[in-house]
Amino acid sequence: MELFTAPWWSALLAIILIDLVLAGDNAIVIALAARNLPPHLQKKAIVWGAAGAIVVRSLMTIGVVWLLKIPGLMLVGGIGLLWVAYQLLADQGDKAHDGPVASTFWGAMKTIVIADALMGIDNVLGVAGAAHGAFDLVIIGLLVSVPIVVFGSTMVLRLVERFPVIIKIGAAVLAFTAAKMIVGEPLLDRIYGGPNDLPPAQALHTAAEWATYAVAVAGVLAAGWWASRRAQAN
Repeated sequence: MELFTAPWWSALLAIILIDLVLAGDNAIVIALAARNLPPHLQKKAIVWGAAGAIVVRSLMTIGVVWLLKIPGLMLVGGIGLLWVAYQLLADQGDKAHDGPVASTFWGAMKTIVIADALMGIDNVLGVAGAAHGAFDLVIIGLLVSVPIVVFGSTMVLRLVERFPVIIKIGAAVLAFTAAKMIVGEPLLDRIYGGPNDLPPAQALHTAAEWATYAVAVAGVLAAGWWASRRAQAN
């Protein structure tokens, strides 16, 4: 993907939105893990714990980018990302915010790194899928996520509380990214075609692509709405 082209900017905007939507819980866990420390250690634990978490997330992201080049894993990753998008809309509880609390500096750091590694899987998968193997976008995505996770928890929460539609937009972006991963799976070339298709086949394959995008986005939004309504009814 060439720098500063329309697809590059489109992928970058998708990555930023994914970071904004998915980084809130990670930031909350960091704050909760350090809240019982003395004031002079809280900031230190947040900074160093987040630094460790960033290293872990960087390795995870690079690993996912390489793994997604293995035949079949784009399909698996796309399906996994569809589940993440659905969970984003369906999750009505506060359990994700009930993170463990540490009473020592090193305990807080360990909690932050482990929690971010576990909770950052959705972010890593989303960024890697939106970047489509472009390491410059992967790096930018990581750099964007750092201030959001470390310093932006209050901003993200207030933004989402004020504009709840951001969650739906983010879920739709994740679903669209998941569909692009599925469409880009080499094992599905018979369905979605390749660069050497003849015009009649290209039309069929293009229709299949757009149908996949529509089903993924509409399906996630509909399933999330249904799950949310069911949870409210209970």
